[in-house]
Amino acid sequence: MSTVTAENAKWVDGKRYLWLLSPAIPYLITTAFLAYFWLDASFLLWTGPLFVYLIIPALDFLIGTDATNPPESAVADLEEDKYYRWTVYAYIPAQIILTIFGAWMVTTYSLSFWEIVGIVLSVGAVNGIGINTAHELGHKKEPIERFLAKVVLMPVAYGHFETEHNKGHHVNVSTPHDPATSRLGEPFWLFLPKTFVGSLTSAWNIEKKRLNRLGKPVFSLENENLRAWSMTVVFFGAITAAFGWWALAFLVVQALYGISLLEVVNYLEHYGLLRKKLPNGRYERCKPEHSWNSNHLITNLFLYQLQRHSDHHANPVRRYQALRDFKDSPQLPSGYASMIVVAMIPPLWFKIMNKRVLAHYDGDITKAHLYPPKREKLLLQYGGQEAVEHEEEGKQIKSDSALTEVKKYSAEDYKKAHAFICTGDLCGFIYNEEEGNEHEGFAPGTKWEEIPDNWACPDCGVREKLDFIPYDPEAGKPLPKTA
Repeated sequence: MSTVTAENAKWVDGKRYLWLLSPAIPYLITTAFLAYFWLDASFLLWTGPLFVYLIIPALDFLIGTDATNPPESAVADLEEDKYYRWTVYAYIPAQIILTIFGAWMVTTYSLSFWEIVGIVLSVGAVNGIGINTAHELGHKKEPIERFLAKVVLMPVAYGHFETEHNKGHHVNVSTPHDPATSRLGEPFWLFLPKTFVGSLTSAWNIEKKRLNRLGKPVFSLENENLRAWSMTVVFFGAITAAFGWWALAFLVVQALYGISLLEVVNYLEHYGLLRKKLPNGRYERCKPEHSWNSNHLITNLFLYQLQRHSDHHANPVRRYQALRDFKDSPQLPSGYASMIVVAMIPPLWFKIMNKRVLAHYDGDITKAHLYPPKREKLLLQYGGQEAVEHEEEGKQIKSDSALTEVKKYSAEDYKKAHAFICTGDLCGFIYNEEEGNEHEGFAPGTKWEEIPDNWACPDCGVREKLDFIPYDPEAGKPLPKTA
């Protein structure tokens, strides 16, 4: 889906205008709701579930995959092209309007039970898919985009997602510390309450630590979670004041359904995949092998290429249009839209996916991320008694080659420096001791050695303090290494 012009051999994005499918869903469902008044056809109120569970999976099957990558020479231009940003922003107004419209419909008109259910699920689908829009916005550096991420999360009452996802999930993904990583043998319906509560707890603790560093109470107007939740309270409160208490019930139920759509996608993205632990207690850096991917074209167009999940975890600030497919990343048998249905039927999911996890680890079940209550059963089932006895072997690696460049700097290099830059691709976050970073809880003048060793880059979440290198702000480049 890419072309090259004969004149200048410049790469052109062949999917440029197809990306408009991403924000199309709220507009299509709003149109369907309006058409209901004209045609009196109840099925139009079920457009959301029809899109999620039938139309998109069918189109994925019919159209297939697209594994083309933009060349690295085109990435800078792609990242700066404002068209792609406005394609993301376009989702927001229709999402907000549809949520209000849906609340008005269920509280104003005499509708059948099934018509109300259709509206709830359709609006919930838009707001659930909207979390992916917030995901795209929340990873970016610009304050306006991070604010818009909170706006998108407002109708689904999941404002803490931005904090936990960026600073929790991206740091702990595919480890036992991540509530949004599912383990092999773990049913979705047990994963759902675990990730719901775990993500909420994680987000709260992340903000608590940050505010503690600032010497401020967790119940503060500077708590990012409370700010996001307050937006939901105002939004829900205004709609309830306008349409009555049944509107609040509608808003709560559609939000719960929307949240479930996010979490079922979380469930399948890292199922059974485990990062190995280093001798120093850290985990190896997240690699392409730690995320399930899919190149099914239609779902990628509707989800801002979320299915190229390996590249997203390697480079979270990289914009959707520039994400790449990696040959060594594990592939799902179908697109996310199809697999979420499978994930909700545990016996079918296990039948399809457990063998793929096992194949990914070349038949060595001890390398997989196992669901603790079923650990021994899984080891016996896929590896026999020998696997039970030797499970811990192979779970550690001696070193992480990705850190060798950082380690070339000496302790003296770090002592001489007063600024440090994140080594993440396309990230470039800079910590300057003189300026500090009050949002992260570090007052101006906070020395590098005073920052906790487990602190992660606030922009990409991939690199930790150990991965930063000395930087010269005046020269605009890293300091030279000591010979």
